[in-house]
This record gives sequence, C-alpha cells and structure tokens, in this order.
Amino acid sequence: MTLRYSLLILAVGAWLAAMHISCTGESKQEKTPALPEDDIAKLAALPTEVPVPADNPSTPEKVALGRLLFFDPILSGHKDVACATCHHPEFGFAESLEVSIGVNGRGTGSNRDFSTLGDIPFVKRNSQTILNAAFNGLTLTGSTDASNAPMFWDIRAKGLENQSLEPIKSFEEMRGHRYVKEAALDSVVNRLKKIAEYRHLFQEAFSTSDAINSQNLSRAIAAYERTLVGGNSRFDQYMRGDRSALSINEIDGMQVFLKSGCAKCHNGPMLSDYKVHALGVPDNEKLTQSDAGVDNQYKFRTPSLRNLRFTAPYMHSGKLKTLEQVLEFYEDLAGDKIRNPLVGKPQIDPIIELLKVDFKDISLIVEFLNTLNDDQFDRTIPKRVPSGLPVGGNLN
Repeated sequence: MTLRYSLLILAVGAWLAAMHISCTGESKQEKTPALPEDDIAKLAALPTEVPVPADNPSTPEKVALGRLLFFDPILSGHKDVACATCHHPEFGFAESLEVSIGVNGRGTGSNRDFSTLGDIPFVKRNSQTILNAAFNGLTLTGSTDASNAPMFWDIRAKGLENQSLEPIKSFEEMRGHRYVKEAALDSVVNRLKKIAEYRHLFQEAFSTSDAINSQNLSRAIAAYERTLVGGNSRFDQYMRGDRSALSINEIDGMQVFLKSGCAKCHNGPMLSDYKVHALGVPDNEKLTQSDAGVDNQYKFRTPSLRNLRFTAPYMHSGKLKTLEQVLEFYEDLAGDKIRNPLVGKPQIDPIIELLKVDFKDISLIVEFLNTLNDDQFDRTIPKRVPSGLPVGGNLN
C-alpha cells in the first residue's frame, strides 16, 4: 500500500466521522454527563435537641400555659374554635379534612361540618401538622434559626411565635365576624386579662405582674408547640446506627426513593428543602376561587414527610387521600400530565425533569415513608381550660 493511498483512507475515515457527528449532533466527548443519583447522604436523623430562639427559652410554666392556650377557644372571635380544633392530637396535630372548617364549625374529623350555613368559607388550605414544626428550616448542615423558621404552605410567617398569631387574625380560621383583623390580638388579650387564672399563669410564666400581651401569648403557645416532637422513628434509629431498625424491603424503598429523585426536594432531617415549587396540584372544589399560591405562580412549600400516617389527606389542597395517590401524581407529573388545568408546563418547576417515579416502585417507597412515623408524641389534652369553654372548641 502506497503512502498516498494510506493517507486517502485516513482522510475518508475522518470525513465519515465528521459526518456522523454533524448528523447526530453529538460526539462521545460532547455528551453532557448525567447527574449522579442521590444517596443516603441526602437524608439525616432529627437532632435530639429542639432549636429554641434566644428570646424565648423554654420553661415548664411557659409550656403549661401554652398548652392551655392552644386548647382554649377564648382565642377565637366567637369562642368556638381553638388552635387544637384544626391541629388535634387524634390526627397527629393536623386534621383529616381536605381543607379545614374553622369558625362556625362543629364536630371532629370527617364528621366536622358548618353549624349553620352562612358566609364563613372553608379554610383555604389543608391543615399542616404541628408535630416537629419546631424543626422547620433544618437542613443537612444541622443549623437553623428558630426565630426565622419557615411556616405555612406559602412561608408567609417566620418562626413559631409569629405563626401562632396568624390564625387568630384570620377570618375563616378563628376571627369570624366578632372584630376586624386589626383589632383581633388586642381583643383576645383583653379577654385573657379578665380571667384571674390566666393573670396568675402569665405572671408565673413570665415573672411580671403585667405579662398578658400578644408577644407573651405567642411565646407561650410556641413554647408548647416545641414540645410536640416525634423524632425517634425507626428511620431515625437506622440513621443513628441501628441497622436492624429497618427491614430489607424498607431499605430497598429508601434506595428507590433516592434513585427516583424524591430527595431533590425531600431531603435533610425533615425531608424538606423548605423551598416553594410549582407542581400543578389540583385545586379543591370546596373553595370559591383557585388557590394560586406564592406570587400567584401556584408555588407551595415542600412539606415534611414525617408522620405521614397521621396526617392524611395530602398536598396544600388536601386532594390526594393516600400516599399511593401522591406518588401516582408525581409519576403523572414526570410524564408531563398536569392535573391543574390552570397551570401550564412552562410554570412547572424544572426540578421535575429529574424525577423518575415508576409505578412498580410505589409500594416500596410507601414502605420506606412509613418508617418516618413516630407515634410517641405528647397527646395530653387538658381536662379543662381557664375560660371554662369547651376544651378544643365545638368538637361535639
């Protein structure tokens, strides 16, 4: 073979290779490397100590007062709703309704309904659990600012102290028609000041004779809410070193959970990134208008996956009744099936492109999610409250 002929063959080969690259639009060297799959490092056990803001240290007196206030309907405009009405121990400090009935409601669970038909609407969103809310905002770094922890589906309040006052001001949750929003906190404080037992309890908790004010009201309720912790699930035990805490199927479920991309948003000790995402979750037909979420972009905060057994139904609209339905929703979403007709594909969070939920894996993922339950949380309900009103509101 002559040198000239060899060079001709090499030239033809190079030309064919160039043509292949130009037709396919890629070369082996130019391929974008796939993102590595998430591993167990994306998850973590809850810490054994609850974060507490520097200006609201916990004391037994403060917690005891907060418990009474949490269950006392004296905080509501018509004295018929307490914090515990929509966050009851029986339902894991959440509620079994899709969207709550606050003011003008009666009964518990699926039996709760409006006492009379009127102009009080349903509460806008599904009642999130108070359990472990003290850890809101906790990330893999293990640090969080308790006074700045993200609260509610739309993160409209930061810290349990601020969160605890918002329902008192809300028309459909607790305020009703009794007074305007701007007067709600002053009205409630004035009621508490008229009750001798509360005057004594506030004095004991805050070491001053004139302790009843909205700030101390919020501090007492928040101190109690920080005791509502379920942080010793079998998942926590496994992550702390007890490799016998989970079954083979549950460990497989965790691996599939990670492989499917669920931990892109559900990560860290609370299995939440505490960011807002647009997912096209269906609206609840009980509401008179669509809930467009943060900035009217249909974005809502990633919820924690802890204690899901106690807190169905799921999502901000409460429209998904089981964990299987939630995972089927994500399987549809990964396949570009959007269930809310008001949300277009360009609005869906790009992170969904990394999600790969397969129907065959759903049962395994559910097995893993059930290891995040801890039923050893405080269910104590006061036998009475200082106002003399029904404990927890009109629950009968």
